[in-house]
Amino acid sequence: MIAVDGPAGSGKSSAARGVARALGLRYLDTGAMYRALTWWLLSQGLDTADPETVARHAAEPVIEVGVDPAAPQITVDGEDVSGPIRSRRVSNAVSAVASVPQVRAHLIACQRDIIRQHGGPGGGIVAEGRDIGTVVAPDALVKVFLTASAEVRAHRRSTDLAADPGATAAVTQREQDRRDRADAAQTAMAADAVRIDSSSLSLAQVVSLITDLVRERTGATQPDPAQAR
Repeated sequence: MIAVDGPAGSGKSSAARGVARALGLRYLDTGAMYRALTWWLLSQGLDTADPETVARHAAEPVIEVGVDPAAPQITVDGEDVSGPIRSRRVSNAVSAVASVPQVRAHLIACQRDIIRQHGGPGGGIVAEGRDIGTVVAPDALVKVFLTASAEVRAHRRSTDLAADPGATAAVTQREQDRRDRADAAQTAMAADAVRIDSSSLSLAQVVSLITDLVRERTGATQPDPAQAR
């Protein structure tokens, strides 16, 4: 079990997927689960800023997340929402939803079930989020806290949102700053995690650093693609 935590825009999703592919492991994007619930609440016309409303409906939608790092998919009530959950509208509402205790309890239980299913003997999974190493899976064999400068993170996010004319660098920076403040309580670096600043590193370099760390901890010398099957 490998835990990759960090703030938005740090590159943790791409890095975690790359590590999973390199080592033949499964991949879990826990943030996508919070986004999927947020998307559903918005689609139902519910107030995502009202904790009582969010708590009351938190367990209603059936959220299923794929664990194939080559093609991760997430569905809500059978509908593929992999694209829609990445919108700015969802991004700007997800922090409020994720802070509701009932939401966290429900989704963390789901995440632990997925990790147990794929992270046991003969398997393995790379899970990424904000509190994997501290809350979801504190017994993870390898823990990484991936970060980057605020400017680099904002630039990456605005690049991801290139199709949205409203997602200028300045707007993205302001929205990211708000998310950082709102998510601070859920974004934590485990005491035994290795901190990696990706500001000046390529994705390949980050993946290499993490895979080297995993092999050092496990004594493995070669990836085992059979584990992903």
